[in-house]
Amino acid sequence: MTLIECVPNVSEGRRTAVIAALAEAIAASGVHLLDRSSDPSHNRTVYTFVGGAEALQQAVLRLFASAIAHIDLGAHSGVHPRIGAVDVVPFVPLRGAAMSDCIDLARSTAALVSERFGVPVYLYEEAASRAARRNLAEIRRGGLAKLATRIREDEWLPDFGAPEPHPTAGVSAIGARRILIAYNVNLETNRVEVAKRIAGRIRTSGGGFDHVKAMGVLLDHRGVAQVSMNLTDYHCTPMTTVFDAVVREAADEGVEVLDSEIVGLVPADALPSDPVERLKLSPVDANRVLERRLQQAGLG
Repeated sequence: MTLIECVPNVSEGRRTAVIAALAEAIAASGVHLLDRSSDPSHNRTVYTFVGGAEALQQAVLRLFASAIAHIDLGAHSGVHPRIGAVDVVPFVPLRGAAMSDCIDLARSTAALVSERFGVPVYLYEEAASRAARRNLAEIRRGGLAKLATRIREDEWLPDFGAPEPHPTAGVSAIGARRILIAYNVNLETNRVEVAKRIAGRIRTSGGGFDHVKAMGVLLDHRGVAQVSMNLTDYHCTPMTTVFDAVVREAADEGVEVLDSEIVGLVPADALPSDPVERLKLSPVDANRVLERRLQQAGLG
């Protein structure tokens, strides 16, 4: 059985009824919904589901329909950068699927999203139409407000749809990529400037580790600062490496690490033998293992 993973990031992490409605819309297409991770301070939910190309595409279209019905970016607030109600939709090859399959799926889905819902779409990562759009951070640079201006420039015309954000759903990015680990380390302080300095030192763009994107944010609902990261190649830069680096950098700031957390799922080989002890993960997060969830869904 061919399996592709889809991991949409949606700009809603507070209203439980809406989060559940979006999950129901996804599952109604016959895909296997493996996980959903929500954070009220980020005001964001990450859904992880798998299936064949046709079922995944239908699930994404249903997700857009439900998100547009429930989410208005004009009334949205949260610490995570975003450009859309359905902010980003990556397709990831798992079993029996090639990257080219995910690229084709990203492009056909993007075309349907713009056609049916009037949401402009940018292609990113492996599906990008231009080198400048491979990096999602470049598309999201300045947030929706700045993109609403850039979108009319020749260099930043959307790949699909009109050069004008949807009035409530904004703009979306749809792409194809390898497995990414969304990993956060929380500090025993509410001084967000500490987390921002640490993030600046460990991320690739700041001269830190390869394949690490990082930012510092304040989690209002917990009253702690967080180093929020994406590890785009965990074989090159493992979770233990960045955790240890944050511990060292925090110590230099006179701060200790409180705990860490996983958003979505991770491959089994990304975790150390005792992730609860080694990474200060909760038992729930230590169970966010892709292979384990596939087995539970009868796909192992």
